Amino acid sequence: MTQLLNLFDYEQAAQEVMAAGAYAYYAGGVTDNITLRDNRAAFERIRLRPRMLMGIDAVSLETTIQGEQMAMPVMIAPTAVNRLAHPEAELGVARAAQGAGITQVLSTFSTTAVEDVVAAGHRTWFQLYMAYNREIVERMLERAESADCSAIVLTVDLPVAGLRENLNRVGFTFPDVLARPHIDEFGIDLSGGWGVFVRDHTKHNLSWDDVRWLQEQTRLPVWLKGILRDDDARRAVDAGVQGIIVSNHGGRQLDTAIATIDALPAIADAVGDQIEILMDGGVRRGVDVVKALALGAQAVLIGRPPLWGLAVGGGAGVAHVLEMLRFEIENALYLCGCATIADVDRSLVC
Repeated sequence: MTQLLNLFDYEQAAQEVMAAGAYAYYAGGVTDNITLRDNRAAFERIRLRPRMLMGIDAVSLETTIQGEQMAMPVMIAPTAVNRLAHPEAELGVARAAQGAGITQVLSTFSTTAVEDVVAAGHRTWFQLYMAYNREIVERMLERAESADCSAIVLTVDLPVAGLRENLNRVGFTFPDVLARPHIDEFGIDLSGGWGVFVRDHTKHNLSWDDVRWLQEQTRLPVWLKGILRDDDARRAVDAGVQGIIVSNHGGRQLDTAIATIDALPAIADAVGDQIEILMDGGVRRGVDVVKALALGAQAVLIGRPPLWGLAVGGGAGVAHVLEMLRFEIENALYLCGCATIADVDRSLVC
């Protein structure tokens, strides 16, 4: 087994224990994987300018998102069918998130019901795909509200499915034995695969009118996931949503789309503090979190690393991944001369 010193080690260890198709589903991007690679490379291009002689005795990672206290500026991104990685599935992730004092965003394509995940974790947001059938959307909102989720995250970058050629190469299909409780209750046939599901059931002509309709249907705050442009961010402010998640779907939708950390500064400059901003894509180190904060995010979301932890060690593996990342963020803050998250600003990066 690979020695586990960082999140990259966890991915290698996960590949060693996972079925080839399951690993390909989690790890792959679309077509030439350019955006997938650039999400990571973009962080590596950014350099830090640390402050010295700041007299720091201790650092605090605590922050507030949507009025909710979090132990560090990291959240769990929505990822589908966690049971492909380990039988503990989304419950293992939820328990690890609870232990780390952070929020989990649960996927519509979860293999565990939202009611069970909320019962296991202290704070959960629900990610939503807008279906053609609005009764399906209304039912999902009802379940999320009844389960005491604290936000709805609408994915907006899925008018059609990205071209996941890597899955065609390995012949991956979702195992029939996997339950998807938020989908199964509607009798939706998933035998045609992800692309057919998106084509037949998700709303390809999603618009700002749908965002307004969604806000009218729920008492929960609404976030938009998939924003990459400053003008779209300004429209999100005008629409009155709670916040935006700067995201390119982990490089799994439009290949050659801009890396999220590259998109972040213009978005932050455009909207200032009018709206909360999160980002995902390529975060693997504590210094990545500091860079994202410096460039305008209030927190980051991580998707694949918790899956690698889950595959290797169940919920305990996820907890170890989060513990590693927390240690690295603390280390980076000390070395940058920042005692708190609020001390991180644009002057730290170049």
